[in-house]
Amino acid sequence: MSEEDTWSLPVSPPVEPMLASPVKGIPVGEGLHYEPKFDGFRCIIFREGDRVVLGSRGGKELQRYFPEVVAEMRTSLPERCVVDGELVVIIDDKLDFDALAQRIHPAASRINLLAEQTPAHFIAFDLLAVGDESLMEVGYAERRARLASLFPADGSPSGPRTHLTPVTTDPETAQQWFEQFEGAGLDGLIVKAPEDPYLPNKRTMKKVKHARTADCVVAGFRYHKSGPIVGSLLLGLYDEDGHLHHVGVSASFTAKRRAELIDELAPYALSDLSQHPWSAWAEQTVDGPPPGSDPTRMPGAPSRWTGKKDLSWEPLRPELVVEVAYDHMEGDRFRHTARFERWRPDREPRSCTYAQLDRPVRFDLERVLKGSP
Repeated sequence: MSEEDTWSLPVSPPVEPMLASPVKGIPVGEGLHYEPKFDGFRCIIFREGDRVVLGSRGGKELQRYFPEVVAEMRTSLPERCVVDGELVVIIDDKLDFDALAQRIHPAASRINLLAEQTPAHFIAFDLLAVGDESLMEVGYAERRARLASLFPADGSPSGPRTHLTPVTTDPETAQQWFEQFEGAGLDGLIVKAPEDPYLPNKRTMKKVKHARTADCVVAGFRYHKSGPIVGSLLLGLYDEDGHLHHVGVSASFTAKRRAELIDELAPYALSDLSQHPWSAWAEQTVDGPPPGSDPTRMPGAPSRWTGKKDLSWEPLRPELVVEVAYDHMEGDRFRHTARFERWRPDREPRSCTYAQLDRPVRFDLERVLKGSP
């Protein structure tokens, strides 16, 4: 290990974050702690003097992409500590995951520009170490109390973009948060047992997320990386002007089901892309659509995360309708992969519009950070 890699912290990078397993309904139990689930990049911050590392899942370091966060952590956190939390971008008092994703960019000039235009915030929710003391074996309730002690008495930010997540032990308050905070861009609750130690990469916490269904048009698919079977279905919804927008994918299938889907989709294959509503996207790149084309999200091209990963797709006549389950929307698309529920041969594709979606009522993010329903 080089001198550069040597830390005197009792907990040093890399550390995989503790994870949560999904549950239906809000669990109720003595001493359970409920926190809002922020939609951003999970990040464990290691600070030792001026040295700061932003560690994400899988060992990827993010400090190159968030220089403004590194600078703030040098003053807002104790000189020697390890804090778990979430990186988020806030635009118009609402979490904006798309703007956050734009921060991952190869060009330093672009990174510096976005650091000024869309600076990231850090939401702290766990304390792994402070000074020479490791808290990994300490129960969550004590870790939370120690974390709160690092912030001003009123719980306000210790830096302009550093926040302490709200927490409650009242199930009724948690239910209010679950119903109302989605309007500020949050996507559910995290539930923690007071006695649990910090266990890296273990799903000991619980997460409660919103669950909804929508009827979507299947307008294409991607092959699976393992061979000529379906990897994901490309989903579309019509806007009020009759344009079909790509809104996400459905991808959780068994190997047997992926092979069956090839046969089920074959009658809808479309060899002439010019007849497809997404034909203009054939020339689109990760930097945007070609001039004069529809600016809505494309179903293919490289992603900012994967670079050269093949996201090419096979067009289908937009005649199939599928019912999918989803948790919430990010702008005009599904934030996460939607789950296949069933085919809907009874639905007319043109009837699959955005009007069917359940949109949360707008909520003030400042009130979320204060834990105010």
